[in-house]
Amino acid sequence: MSDLSSDDVKRLVDRDNVRFINLEFTDVFGKSKNVAITPHQLDESLNNEIMFDGSSIKGFVRVEESDMYLAPDTSTFVTLPWRSKKDGATARMICDVLTPDGEPFPGCPRQVLKRVLDEMHSMGYEYFVGPEVEFFLFETDDQGQPKLETNDQAGYFDLGPVDGGEDARRDMCLTLEDMGFLIEASHHEAAPGQHEIDFRYDTALAAADKVSTFKQVVKRVAQEHGLHATFMPKPLKNSHGTCMHLNQSLFRDGKNAFRSDSDENGLSEVAYHFIGGMIRHAREFAAITNASVNSYKRLGSGFEAPADIGWAAGDRSPLIRVPAARGNATRVELRNPDPTANHYLALAAVLSAGMVGIKEKIDPPPRFEQCAYELNDEEKREQGIQAFPKTLGEALQELENSQLMKEWLGPHVHGMYLNAKKAEWDEYNQEVHRWELKKYL
Repeated sequence: MSDLSSDDVKRLVDRDNVRFINLEFTDVFGKSKNVAITPHQLDESLNNEIMFDGSSIKGFVRVEESDMYLAPDTSTFVTLPWRSKKDGATARMICDVLTPDGEPFPGCPRQVLKRVLDEMHSMGYEYFVGPEVEFFLFETDDQGQPKLETNDQAGYFDLGPVDGGEDARRDMCLTLEDMGFLIEASHHEAAPGQHEIDFRYDTALAAADKVSTFKQVVKRVAQEHGLHATFMPKPLKNSHGTCMHLNQSLFRDGKNAFRSDSDENGLSEVAYHFIGGMIRHAREFAAITNASVNSYKRLGSGFEAPADIGWAAGDRSPLIRVPAARGNATRVELRNPDPTANHYLALAAVLSAGMVGIKEKIDPPPRFEQCAYELNDEEKREQGIQAFPKTLGEALQELENSQLMKEWLGPHVHGMYLNAKKAEWDEYNQEVHRWELKKYL
């Protein structure tokens, strides 16, 4: 994130011939929303005076309390590279949502994350996150609608021309770099049509903002290549699914607080307690980090997707993995989240669990010494290994009963999210699916 003042934004608008500024925000379910203004309204915008109807945004407010205001974060200002500056460029700023009184709106996911981060900062820590956001590319029909065919049959690290998404992925990387991303790697993933682009870790708020941008760029560039990009967790049966692994670390006074040179695992007490908090509360944040019915078809499928709540030093089968890198690169990888999650709420939920672990000094169970996929149910019970929820319905029950999630997400988000997702789960259960017709008709 750049350190831009309001005056800097005005200067860039003039320099780049910006004719429209998109004021972006995110609803409770992670969907990006947008209000476009012209430079004539820029001063009004920078004074947080642009109003919109919050009752029209799912999960926000009722009609009788609909007035909401947008507060742009000037550090997120960027000129969109796919709009011609010659004909009049378009820029964007990511916004927080305010009430008519100018107070943070409790239903704004970005504000929820900021509130949790404030608590972490009061403990003296800075929270860094490196999300790994995967996606699939599907062919489209003559109307531009996605077909049920991936654009290639390539596998892990395959090259073009077998890798049919190579050109699209290249343009995605270049576009992201134009928007300030530091791209560390890009490659074809394990499943046909599956891809990964890794960008450099950042502070949590900046990382969450980047996930919003990443999703937009991937979908837009894919469309320009005649393809459809999806972040659906499990679009293909008998194949790898799509994840959003979260590589997390805490820093204090410029030093990695997860690092220890004397521990056999290279981890500090802070790291162990953070892991302990995530393990204790994993079932409670499941419906936030894995937000769709389809999410649970990815988990436990045997394609390096976790289903068991535990941690390991290198093994990819449990929920939490500690990668081999040490020193300032020491980090903890949470492997269950997927891109259907609202990334602001996911980080808030996971961080609150880790933070409680630190505050209450929660020790994690012994690390996994054996691949979880090789253990049967009885062996897991004997070792006290708890299972991650197997369905969205099970996860929603855990979320409903979680005082921790209600406290840190806030009663507004907790209640709105829970009610909407319950309705989604009920809708799914009432549907007669193709599998049922094939099996029973």
